[in-house]
Amino acid sequence: MAATVKDVAAAAGVGIATVSRVFSGNGAVGAATRERVLAAARELDYRPSAVGRSLKTRRTGGIGLVVPDVTDPFQAELAAGVLACARDLGEHVVLDVSGGDPGREAAIVERMVGQRLDGVVAVPAGDRAPWAAAAAAGGGVVFADRALPGLPDVPAVLADDAAGVASLAEYLLGLGHRRIALLGAAPRGRARGERERAFREALAAAGVAVDEELMVAARPARDSAYAAAAGLLQSRPDATAVLAATHLLGEAAVLVARELDLRVPADVSIAMVGDVAWAELCDPPLTAVARPGRDIGYRACETLLRDRNRRGPAGPVRLPAELVVRGSCGPCRGGRR
Repeated sequence: MAATVKDVAAAAGVGIATVSRVFSGNGAVGAATRERVLAAARELDYRPSAVGRSLKTRRTGGIGLVVPDVTDPFQAELAAGVLACARDLGEHVVLDVSGGDPGREAAIVERMVGQRLDGVVAVPAGDRAPWAAAAAAGGGVVFADRALPGLPDVPAVLADDAAGVASLAEYLLGLGHRRIALLGAAPRGRARGERERAFREALAAAGVAVDEELMVAARPARDSAYAAAAGLLQSRPDATAVLAATHLLGEAAVLVARELDLRVPADVSIAMVGDVAWAELCDPPLTAVARPGRDIGYRACETLLRDRNRRGPAGPVRLPAELVVRGSCGPCRGGRR
């Protein structure tokens, strides 16, 4: 016989109302009590009744997850975090991929709102309008990894990328580098601005003037990233270090350096934001800032389910990014010129 809410309450030593609050997100429950209830539910293989809840809430249950590219290693980690949280809280996930296309994303959001899901976790493509409409529909929206300006009531869970870029820049400066190139994302969204600003501030704090010709941008596509890295490393042999603002740009920098027969780090040091699995497989392994993708996804899903009645705080939550030092960066030797 399937476990009931009464069984879970008895096993956890709490009342039925407390179990209901844990799984509905309605009302405050202490962290220790919540974990005890979830542990009892897992032990008993308890699943909340989706039919009963939908009759009460007029919603079908489940949450939407929208990402630009599920094959991207960071976004795959983020999605894994959302799925883990949903599983812990007895929810299911409806996943769709926008391809970074605002028009496709708008159609996905409209469909998910029509399905009357409990809410949506999203890595947004950039257009505010569909997300404002979804939030107004009452199901709840939480952004993960990216936030959109102009939507102050939509919570967001982000990596502290500004601190991550600053730590990379300060590390390279500490190795004696002064001609550091920033291989950055194209000017789209808040994240690019934050990373560039952090880079500029780190150099200014060290008394190093920013060389604007070493500030190179690329679209979030492999061909654009490769072209930007090739143009930079070919035109500026005096650059002694490259700080890539994304793992896609870091990949391009490594490939171009290899094709130009540049020794890393003897000829040029390379570091990037985003510690994906292949970074350790490079020769030498790549210095990177580890962004907590799985934790971002878990926290975003938890925020959505906890705050589905809009009682929780809005505004961004920033999770720490950690500098991981490997062999791709070394003391400045003056560049190739």
